[in-house]
Amino acid sequence: MIDPYHRVAGIYDRLFDNMNKGLRLAGIRMFRPASGMNILDVGCGTGAHLELYRRYDCHLYGIDLSPAMLAVAQKRLGPNAQLDLGNATRMTYPDQTFDLVFSMLTLHEMDAPTRLAVIAEMARVLKPDGRVLLIDFHPGPYLPLKGWISKLIISISELAAGRKHFQNYRQFIRSGGLELTFNETALQLQKTSILAGGTFAVCLIGHRLQRS
Repeated sequence: MIDPYHRVAGIYDRLFDNMNKGLRLAGIRMFRPASGMNILDVGCGTGAHLELYRRYDCHLYGIDLSPAMLAVAQKRLGPNAQLDLGNATRMTYPDQTFDLVFSMLTLHEMDAPTRLAVIAEMARVLKPDGRVLLIDFHPGPYLPLKGWISKLIISISELAAGRKHFQNYRQFIRSGGLELTFNETALQLQKTSILAGGTFAVCLIGHRLQRS
């Protein structure tokens, strides 16, 4: 399979880090980890998000389909994280391994069945009292002028990523984004923060409570 990121992995953070840094910090504010937690980044890319969690003395894991992005992440994190090349619909981690599973700007890239399969895997590897933290695009409403400009930049970037990528992004937005993704899963939305004029959502999710 051709790695779609092989040309941009080395410059990805220079292109997007200014935007992504604020989103990552918003995620930390929503769920601050404790020392010793097992943390998994699904779609870990260059490892920039995982790097934030090193200061909390957590056990770090990352999985990604791109060898080029993982090479950048390995250089950044060295022995401080276990990084695995693999498909997030079939993760090899045991059940109930992680205290926190997070993913940023990854789910919108997938078609709907793949997205649900990945979320099911997140639920499987999450501890009963664990949390999932997701950061991705939001379907609005968009605030003038900030939201409109942000939406335009996002649309151009997604279109530039290729036809299939753009189609999946459009389907993700039309279906309600993150907030409506979990109706058919074992996970339940607990908290949401909307950022950048309505164009990004930070969502904290836990296991759905079982009714007696």
